[in-house]
Parts: sequence; C-alpha cells; structure tokens
Amino acid sequence: MKGKQTCINGVDIEQLRQNISNIEKDPSLAHCQFRATNRWQGGGHSQTVIHDFHGAGQEITHRHDFRMDADEPPLLLGEDIGANPVEYVLTALSACLTTSLIYLAAAQGITLREVESDLEGDLDIRGFLGLSEEVRNGYEHIRVNFRIKADAPQEKIEELIRLAVQRSPVFDVVSNPIPVSVKGEKVVETAH
Repeated sequence: MKGKQTCINGVDIEQLRQNISNIEKDPSLAHCQFRATNRWQGGGHSQTVIHDFHGAGQEITHRHDFRMDADEPPLLLGEDIGANPVEYVLTALSACLTTSLIYLAAAQGITLREVESDLEGDLDIRGFLGLSEEVRNGYEHIRVNFRIKADAPQEKIEELIRLAVQRSPVFDVVSNPIPVSVKGEKVVETAH
C-alpha cells in the first residue's frame, strides 16, 4: 500500500492542515500586517524595501531584504529602471492568483505540472495627468488568462480558477474598495 503524499505542488499538505487547525483554535493567529518602505531615487524612479511583517502573533524578519525598483518607461519620462507601479499591480495579482490556485489544488490532491498566466490592464493616462475628470486614474479593466497543465479535467481547472479568484487577497484588493490612509510630514533638516 502506497504511503500518503505529504507534498503536492511544492506545498507541505500536513503543514497546511496544521496551520489551518491552529488558526481555527486561535483566530488571532490569522491577523497579519505587511509592510514596505519606499524611497524616491530621482525622476520617476523609487525603490521599495520589504524587510519584515507581523504574522502568527509574532514579528517575522525575511531571510533577506527584498528590493524592488519602480520607474516609468521613457514614453512617460522615466529611465525604465524598473517596472512601473501599475505593472507591479499586475505582478502582485498574477502571483497571488497563482499561489491561491497552487495551494487550493494541493489541498484537493491535484498535481499541477505547469501554470502560466498572461495579464493585460487597460489604463487611460488622461486621468493620471489630470486631463479628464471622466477617466479614472487607474486600470479600467484587467484580463487574466491562465494556461495550466494538470491531470485534471477542464471543469476541475475552471473550478480551481474560480476558487483562486474567490480566495486571492490581491484580487480582493484590486476589485473592491478598501480604506487607504495617506498622510505626510515635512522633515526638518538639521545642520551638520
């Protein structure tokens, strides 16, 4: 008799079940706070550093800092040093949908051999430039197309995609309004 498979799609199923069980027993473990620090580098270029977050009731430091450069292409007066911010939105959405899909498939015992997605977002920059109050500043529409290789019927793949959309935190962020607070303070320079 074959032993029970504990790792599917690179996901430790036993650990996943244990994490779910722990959160069911203590819902406070589910509360997370993710953080980012951004610093302007010049022109349209800024760099974000991801260092730590709060999760499972504790402060957690990443194994190393993640640095992400953002810029604009020359068409939008940038130096093209990094993806632009709206491209990072597509990156976050594709990564989150993919992770959700992989974890959901693993939890159902479905092995996926390959998952790719293409994303397109339509944006009219007249909103950003203040040229039209009738045009929104952000994406007007985003399209996601998955290509999945798996030993599962098309109906099961479609069900996994529907579930991934339902469970993806980033899909929720981009498709539902959330409160965002923005404040600023002038930093007083001191003489050296």
